[in-house]
Order: sequence, then structure tokens, then C-alpha cells
Amino acid sequence: MGNKKNYAYTQNRELSWLRFNERVLEEAGDGNVPLLERFKFVSIFTSNLDEFYMIRCGSLYDISILEEDYIDSKSGMSAQEQLQAIYRTTKKLYLLRDSIYKNLRQELKPFVHRVSMRSLSVKEQQRAKQYFDNDVLPLLSPQVIDIHHPFPHLANKALYVMVRLKTKNRELYGLVPVPQSVDRCYFLSEDQRRLVLLEDLISAHLKELFTGYEIDFHTVIAVTRNADINLNAAEIDDDEDYREQMKNILKKRRRMAPIRLELFRHSDKAFVSYICRQLHLSEEQVFLSKTPLDLSYVFSLARPRGGNLQPFLYPSFHPQPSRDLRLDRPIMDQLLHKDALLFYPYESIDPFLQLLKEASRDKDVVSIKITVYRLAKNSKIIRHLVAAAENGKEVTVLMELRARFDEQNNISYAELLENSGCTVLYGIENYKVHSKLCLITRKKKNQLQYFTQIGTGNYNEKTSEQYTDYSYLTAREGIGIDAVNFFQNMAIGQLQGTYEHLLVAPHTLKTQVLAMIDTEIEKARNQQPAEILMKLNSLTDRKIIDRLQEASSAGVQIRLIIRGICCLLPGIPGYTEHVEVHSIVGRYLEHARVYCFGSGPYQRIFISSADMMTRNTEKRVEVACPIYEERLKQRILSDLRIMWSDNVKARRLQSDGSYARLPQSGERIDSQDQLMRTAILAAEDASRKQSEEKESLWERVHHRLFSQKK
Repeated sequence: MGNKKNYAYTQNRELSWLRFNERVLEEAGDGNVPLLERFKFVSIFTSNLDEFYMIRCGSLYDISILEEDYIDSKSGMSAQEQLQAIYRTTKKLYLLRDSIYKNLRQELKPFVHRVSMRSLSVKEQQRAKQYFDNDVLPLLSPQVIDIHHPFPHLANKALYVMVRLKTKNRELYGLVPVPQSVDRCYFLSEDQRRLVLLEDLISAHLKELFTGYEIDFHTVIAVTRNADINLNAAEIDDDEDYREQMKNILKKRRRMAPIRLELFRHSDKAFVSYICRQLHLSEEQVFLSKTPLDLSYVFSLARPRGGNLQPFLYPSFHPQPSRDLRLDRPIMDQLLHKDALLFYPYESIDPFLQLLKEASRDKDVVSIKITVYRLAKNSKIIRHLVAAAENGKEVTVLMELRARFDEQNNISYAELLENSGCTVLYGIENYKVHSKLCLITRKKKNQLQYFTQIGTGNYNEKTSEQYTDYSYLTAREGIGIDAVNFFQNMAIGQLQGTYEHLLVAPHTLKTQVLAMIDTEIEKARNQQPAEILMKLNSLTDRKIIDRLQEASSAGVQIRLIIRGICCLLPGIPGYTEHVEVHSIVGRYLEHARVYCFGSGPYQRIFISSADMMTRNTEKRVEVACPIYEERLKQRILSDLRIMWSDNVKARRLQSDGSYARLPQSGERIDSQDQLMRTAILAAEDASRKQSEEKESLWERVHHRLFSQKK
């Protein structure tokens, strides 16, 4: 891996991710996107970047200190070189965000306008002052920083108004935490069209907070801290409760080292120098933003406040009824006759929720087993599992407590499940359980029936309306037996289990994917049609990348739909001429993972929880499931063809790592819009067939009754 040739067709994962987030920001600048949705994209870009700094930059920061000889396998860069490249790129993205945000503010003016305190009328200033005195001032805790009041701990991503103070004798700094218990937006009138941000309101009253001082300079700051703490079970004391130890580990995150400092609007060289010394940061880790540092308030602006918001939002769409499953009939009985596939958010999660509800009440169901990574608040899924346990079913939940930033939520649910009589397992040491697998076992007439659900996304009702994911439901005995073995293996920490149908990481998934790539290579070398089509969130696994490069060189046609990171560069002469990569960023977060190998009747198709990242293929428990029914295979291929044809929201990855829009030579195709319309038509068609069935049934009954009367 040491020579430059190895890096000819690969790029750094962190810089690739920043390009993905730039595509998110481009949605905010797209005039074809509704105005408030564009505003949301600025907020999504910002929160994405926050998490990137907390996790990825935090990890690189640690590596730069602890592993001096570390070299990135895709770019040959050291950890410090990567950090410096990230800082340079980030500064450009801040400028782009500022420009887009400024334009959006102007376009939003007729609807809602963030104003400065200086622009308020006398009456508005009086009302703002009254609000400040009554609702804000009692919650503030201003402090000076001096020998008796040392520099305080600044909470991760919390907002502070920081001031430089002067008296006749000295110069010092002061700090005002912006309270989180008060609304960020203070609306100046009942129509709620003009607002002041809380930090601006506090900044306008600094003289009252620091009496006896001259306010020399002030700004709003936010510190981003390294949140990449190691949550492996190796840190857990065997003598103490795992959940309690996890709670203690999470407390460490709040005090981790600073990795970034942001200033809002105003900067000053002496101030930056001072705070960098206090936080042990270099000045390249300081970023000046003309956009508010916390944009989460943007989502509240999209809630009804009087007036019609719909012109500023995406056209209303609700997940459609499944074309495969009817809610007015038992789901398990339907699955005994055919497999079913749900495609969120185009189709509703309700059939799966109905399946769990049925299972919790069915007297013949003996057990429900499920893996859990992320859950919705007030989860219906948890409600059905609790009901099942209370109804005497054996309920086993493999709960991953190490799901980043969802740890506390999962701890709370784990306690609830245990208190309800469920068996809760906590994963495997050093391996996160990221698979999405649910198994319902029913014993009828002394025969076991297995109902298995395998998904590409979490068991989360909220994100099922925001993320695109497949959910496969089947009563196939072979897949059910594999699921039985999977849960038995997980219960004893066995990662080397063998399965007839499922591909399970870390043991078999990667080796089988490599083997299927090899099969296509062999076909190409024998002058046979050879194709690989994959839909992923990220591609970073070096072994997979190298094998795809080998396949391209052999003549295999490789099409990749990758939303985020792609470390494989296409179109590199001598390496990747037969690779093409598209990325779709739009209304919904593209999240489904699909692997397709070959073409025609022998094509193999899998849906999976795993991206082609080393963390997924080698360090997590993941599941990929084959799709056998030809009807469902063709449906998935049809969906992928629509995505590949997208020339509105898709971008094509260039050989230099940049992305370019696809040419719109013919029909404009927005794949997500087309898939919504397809779901509506399929639901209407299914509804029409159901009506015809009912009508036909009524006619048969009527005919029978009429015949009996005769």
C-alpha cells in the first residue's frame, strides 16, 4: 500500500464526505426547491457538519496524537494532513453557506424575517425589553473570567455570548450562556413574520448584565467537542450493571477535548488568540460564520402559525398503502401465500406494525425476536413488544446501546422492556449489532411457522417517513431457520455461524460479496455479460474497492448509486473506465442498501443493513438477505432503473472527486418524485382490485342466496 499507484483510483473518505454535505447545501441554493425546504437544507447541512466534527475530526484528532505512523489507505495522508485539508475545505463551505443563507433571508422576507435589534421601532424595542426583563433575564447567569473566576467549561455546541470588558484599570472577558429553556425565536408581532434570535436579544442588553464595565467587543460562540468516545464493552466492569456503566461512559462525552470553535458575525484577533489559549485550539480550528451557529429553529418556522405555508413546502405526500399486503386481513396469513416488500417512505410502515400487533395477540405465536439499533420517541414497536410479553409471548430484544447519539434513548427503552418481562441482550463485545432483523415464530397444529422481516433501515416510525428503505417480509422456512440460528448465535456471542441464505457480517458477508464480484470478473474474462449494480450510502472498504477496480479492468460494467462517501474514483484510465457513480440528494434521505450481481434470470439481488465500509463489513453484525421471488426482484430493479435515470437530483462523480449534474437532454426525471407517483398509482390499482374482489364476492353470495330461494 505504500506506493502512489495504490492511490490512483481512490480518494480520502473525509473529503468525499464533505463533498456530500456540499451537495446537501446545494439543495438549499436550488430555486426549484420550495423556500422553507431550502432553509431546512441549510440547517441539515449545519447539523451534519457538527456531527462530522464531533466524530470524524474527533477520531482523527486522537489518531494524530496516539498513532504517529498512521497513513490513510485511500489517500496516503497522515491524520494531521487530513485535518488540515478538512479545515481548508470547511472554510470554503462556510462562505458558501453564508452566501446561500443571505439570499434565503432576502427571499423569506415577505414571509418571515430575522431582524437585528437596531432595526426595531420604538414600540418593538419596548416590547422586547419587557420580554427580556420578564422571561429571559431571570434565567441568565453572566460571569466574568478572572483570577477568582477561571475560564469555565463550555458545553458541546451550546451557545454563549462572550464579551471583552474594560474598566479604567484592566481588561477582562465575560460570558453569558444562552439558556436552552427559552424559545430561540422572539416574534415581534402576532402575525409572527418578524423575529429576533435569543442570542441577539441578550447581546443587546449586555450593559445591564455587566454593569460598571465598558463593552469593548462581543460575539456569539459555540465549541464543538470530540464525541468519538470508545463505547466497547471492554471498558465495562463485569461487576456492575451494563446500562449504568454506559450512562457513566456517556458523561465523558460532555467534557471531551474541543475540536472546533465557531464565532457568529464578529471576530477580533486578540479575542481569538485569547480563547484559543483557553481551549488549546489552533487558529485554523476557528471559523467565522455570518449564519447563526444553531439553525435548529428553522424547523419550527415550518409549523403552522397562521397563513398558508404549503407554497413554501414540498407538496403534501403520505406513505401509501402496501401493494402487497392488506390491513383488513391477517398479515401472517397473507405472508404464507406470498412474500412482501415495503419501500419506505413511498409505502407505509403500517403492515409491519400490524404484523407485530397481530403477533402480540395471536394465541399460537410463541416468540418474537428483534434487533434494535435506533427507535422513534414513543415507539409503537416497543409498545407491541411490551404487549406481547404481557400476553405471555417469549420476547427477545437484541438492543444495541452503542448507537451513536441514541445511547440514552436505547438505555431507557431497554429498562422498560426488561421491566415488562422481555429478555434484553446487549450485543457483542467490540461489535455493534447494526442488523435489522425480526423473527416471529408461531406453532400451529404442532408445526412451526416462521415470519421473518429483514430491513435496510431502523425500526423507527418517524424516519420511515423520511428515509428511503426496503423492508422484506417472508414466511419462507429457510430464511426463518437462518433467523433462528442468527438469534441463537447472538445470544452466545457466536460470530462464526453458518447460514444457508443470509449473509452475516463480520463472518460471511464480505467474503460472499467478494466472491460474487469474482464471478462477474470470470464472466467478463470469458466474454460473457457481466454487471454489478449497487445502491449504498458509502463505499470505503479498501478490499471491496480494489476488487471492483479489478472487475472494471476485466470489463465488468459497474454502476453504483452512492449517496455519501465514495472512495472509488470512476473513469481513471487503466483502472476504472467501466465504473460510473451517481449520488442522489433530495427530499428524502437515500438509505436503502441493495446489491445486484449479474443480469437476466441468474441475477442475484440482496437487500442489506450494511454499507461497503470496513466498519460494517468487519466490525459490525450486519445482515444481507437474498430476494428470491421474481416479482419482487423486478420491482427492485425497476426502482433502481428510475434512480439511475434521475437527471434532476442526481450528480455524477467525476474522476477528480468532484460531482457534476447529469445532462437533461430529454425528460426531466426526479426519481423520488416519480417513485411517489408510482406508489400512489400502485395503491390505487390495489384498491381497485380489492373493490372488484368485494364486488365479485357479493355477486357470488347474492347468486347463491337467489338460487336457494328459487
